[in-house]
Amino acid sequence: MDLGLRGKVAFIAGGSQGLGKAVSMEMCREGARVAICALDDPELPAAVEEIREVTGGEVIGIPADVSDAEQARSFIRKGIEHFGTVDVLVNNAGGPPTKTFLEIDDDLWHYGMKLNLMSTIVMTREVVPVMMDKRWGRIINMTSISVKQPIDGLILSNTVRMGVVGLAKTLSNELAPYNVTVNNVCPGYTMTERVRSLSVVVAQKEGTTPEEIVKRWESSIPMRRLGTPEEFAALVTFLASDRSGYITGASIQIDGGWYKGVM
Repeated sequence: MDLGLRGKVAFIAGGSQGLGKAVSMEMCREGARVAICALDDPELPAAVEEIREVTGGEVIGIPADVSDAEQARSFIRKGIEHFGTVDVLVNNAGGPPTKTFLEIDDDLWHYGMKLNLMSTIVMTREVVPVMMDKRWGRIINMTSISVKQPIDGLILSNTVRMGVVGLAKTLSNELAPYNVTVNNVCPGYTMTERVRSLSVVVAQKEGTTPEEIVKRWESSIPMRRLGTPEEFAALVTFLASDRSGYITGASIQIDGGWYKGVM
């Protein structure tokens, strides 16, 4: 299936590792020109080089901490300066720390807001005028299955990501006349470094091993396994394509059946 992404320009935040890196790989395989951002550390140039070698695609890396509004804004502006345009934005920033309600102070609440909600708002605001002028665009927010079924121990993430969903649903209606879609993808347990780290935290609290925690998660999933970053990337890439033009305002879970609701 030709997804119509060849020559399109995609900006992917948090693209140096985990799900963001997998999405960057898949976009490049489909012929998109890609800009990724991540913290200014050795992982960013290493990821850019790996994506180029594996896919043969055109990809650039721009250091940015998207929890800082000016850096998030600069990522988009530098990417547009380099490529001349933008067609696809993938908002991705990982997740805030794992803590209970009484362990979270005001500063950490503000950090979670900046990391997951304000970064989405700032980067989206930069690309929307370009997409409206072109009358084509795809905005995809990487959230979590927790927006449909909250996950214990992730109250900060559960709360802030709900704001992203509300933003996306409302914005999708504003942008629909311009052929710009806005969707959320909601991964369940997927084998990334963040999930491995979460298993360590939970194991320490419960006095068990990370391997036992992962087995417990797997037993709660009808498919009896965790997802892969590549499976997640395939969904995001489809939503970025011409073929997904009639899907907007949706929050699509990819969780192996873990979520028990009907909507």
